[in-house]
Amino acid sequence: MKETFEDNIGLLIHDVARLLRVLYDRQMASIGLTRSQWWLLTYLYFKDGINQSELATLMDMEKAPLSRLLDRMEVKGWVERKIESKDRRIKNIYLSQKIKPLISSMRDKAAAYRKDSLSILESDDLNKLRDLLQILKKDLTSKI
Repeated sequence: MKETFEDNIGLLIHDVARLLRVLYDRQMASIGLTRSQWWLLTYLYFKDGINQSELATLMDMEKAPLSRLLDRMEVKGWVERKIESKDRRIKNIYLSQKIKPLISSMRDKAAAYRKDSLSILESDDLNKLRDLLQILKKDLTSKI
């Protein structure tokens, strides 16, 4: 039997992730955030103080576009760059106190969005899906 478009696991994972991002974009637009902004803020929420090179790798962004995004967010007072090592070229990125209320709103919307988006799955199925995706991610990461 020939594999169909809908059966291709790679395309399926990609399409589900794309649809989740598109719908989440709509949620974040209501509080004035672009995808790049909410993506960066989310990474910093979980990894505040990460250096700029590691952040670029996590976000799968080239350093120059990330630097421009950080410039714009720094002007808004949302992030702060600090030099904390002997190598003055390495800058660590932190969320500012000014952004904390927006982060709180963003996290609340994200939790409600995830709950709604994944509500069709039983708790056991959702846990199994999470476990399987973590296994795949760990394996794929080890190959990079």
